[in-house]
Amino acid sequence: MAFVSFLKKILAYLCPMQLAAQAVFWGSMLAMLHTYLFYPLLMRMLARNKRLNTTVFTPDDPDLPVVSVLMSVHNEERVIGEKIYSLTKLNYPPEKLRIYVGSDCSTDRTNDLVAHCFDIDFPLPHAHFSLFKNRRGKPPVINDLAVRAQEDFEQIFQPAFAKATAGKPSNQQLPPRHIFLLTDASVMLEPDTLYHLVRHFKNDRIGAVDANMRSKGVREQGISRSEERYLGGEVLLKHREGLAWGMMIGPFGGCYALRADLFEPIPPRSLVDDFWLVFRILERGYQAINDLNAVCYEGATHRVSDEYRRKKRIAAGSFQNLARFRRWVLPPITRLGFAFFSHKVLRWFGGFFLLFMLLSAGFLGLENQFYRAVFWLMLSGMTGVVLLNYIQNRLLPRPFPMLTNLAYFLAMNLALTDGFFKWLRGIRENTWQRTSRA
Repeated sequence: MAFVSFLKKILAYLCPMQLAAQAVFWGSMLAMLHTYLFYPLLMRMLARNKRLNTTVFTPDDPDLPVVSVLMSVHNEERVIGEKIYSLTKLNYPPEKLRIYVGSDCSTDRTNDLVAHCFDIDFPLPHAHFSLFKNRRGKPPVINDLAVRAQEDFEQIFQPAFAKATAGKPSNQQLPPRHIFLLTDASVMLEPDTLYHLVRHFKNDRIGAVDANMRSKGVREQGISRSEERYLGGEVLLKHREGLAWGMMIGPFGGCYALRADLFEPIPPRSLVDDFWLVFRILERGYQAINDLNAVCYEGATHRVSDEYRRKKRIAAGSFQNLARFRRWVLPPITRLGFAFFSHKVLRWFGGFFLLFMLLSAGFLGLENQFYRAVFWLMLSGMTGVVLLNYIQNRLLPRPFPMLTNLAYFLAMNLALTDGFFKWLRGIRENTWQRTSRA
């Protein structure tokens, strides 16, 4: 009798823990399903039969905005020449296009190549090169370039506009629009990309427009095809968010445009400045959209180690932004908060959700056959995917796409978790190392 009584006490003690473990298991599964399945399906449904902004500039519109291209570079000798060449081929009025490049203490041939391109090979009437001798990271460079660009705009274009409109009725005088195009050296633009981005700013409610990022140099071996599939899915999701609500949650960062008057100095030690800039625009009530016609290309990443390091850095910056914008995931629930929580916040915690599912299934499996089977299925599945993907990459000329996609999914969620602890330890500097790409 004493033994039975003891068992009853143990079961009474474990029962609340089992209920909690079940809540953790099913809650984690629901979170993963929501961010990767339910929310994209919801956006697809809400965006159906909707058109992107139709209040646009035509290519020959004399009121096309002035565009200042802001680009921070560090050791980009492999791509900087091609990048500047692509900027000279843009189908946009050259008198309204200004290029601002800032070198963040480059130690290779980047500085010489930029100067050579500006002065000799591809002469641009409005190209400016700033050489910073102290390594500070991308955000401070962008902040300095933005100040320079805005000062030039006010000194050159606004006086000319005031002179041209002198004597005209005030209701016909609209100040010239000034747009920042933020782009990376590794991202190549199609000739019409800039126009497709800028045309939407005729609508005064639109504050930011993101490009359609695509990969080039994709091959069978490595993770480039998996990254391409993920990138394509993200492009569609961002596009549909813009169609449904005018709330694209975060640009890709390699090529996007925003109103210069909405630009705010990026906070110190920021790791994901593009998300911060666009979310601040959304907070102020402006729209952010993605235009699929604004196509640009970036070389694919083939090695999982390179993409892991990049994703870890992005993850640390993502949790940094979550701390800054945490009020949007707290009650009361708003449309912006729901989109932020569904698209980004849940995805950033994906690695933890997978771990919680595994641990809770293991605990519940001590007494429940279903959860025991789930635990062993998850454990063997994760381990098997990693081992089989390692083997196939070394023995098979054409790896199985599904296996590669699963391994990529696990690696990137692990990088997100690793990035959380990087943020937790404190971000002391925001410099970066160039990612190896095709």
